[in-house]
Amino acid sequence: MTFYDTVLSPIGELLLTAEDAGLSRVYFEQHRHGSRLSDEWRHAAGSTGPAIDVLAEARRELDAYFAGALTEFTVALAPSGTPFQQRVWTALRGIAFGDTVSYSEIARRIGAPDAVRAVGAANGRNPLSIVVPCHRVIGADGALTGFGGGVERKRWLLQHEGALLM
Repeated sequence: MTFYDTVLSPIGELLLTAEDAGLSRVYFEQHRHGSRLSDEWRHAAGSTGPAIDVLAEARRELDAYFAGALTEFTVALAPSGTPFQQRVWTALRGIAFGDTVSYSEIARRIGAPDAVRAVGAANGRNPLSIVVPCHRVIGADGALTGFGGGVERKRWLLQHEGALLM
């Protein structure tokens, strides 16, 4: 069973979903690859159980992140994706707070240096925005390339982390 809740943040409302195994989605209000509610999901209000605990932990961590008190998320994660996407998303979690890397660097880190475009596609399909920091991936020339929540949000997140000067 998938449960959902929303969180207000400095960059807009976030939609969170979780299953018992962990957090499965963090989407912006206008998110390129989804933010629409599914009829199969249940609102977390009034519910109890492991998925509700995951949502509560995600809320606490996101609040701390936006307050500048958290630099690494530890909430359990359960994103759905292909094995290749999972490898890319795992590599994204290795990008330190305040750092940025290129798509080609991620491709190198996962042992697929010729798969830069596939890395870009997997990065764009990351269902756990902010928590799995796809915003920390930039173009080889330093350009702020696409982001599911929009380039302005990407810029805000990178400035918040000190990776971009104002």
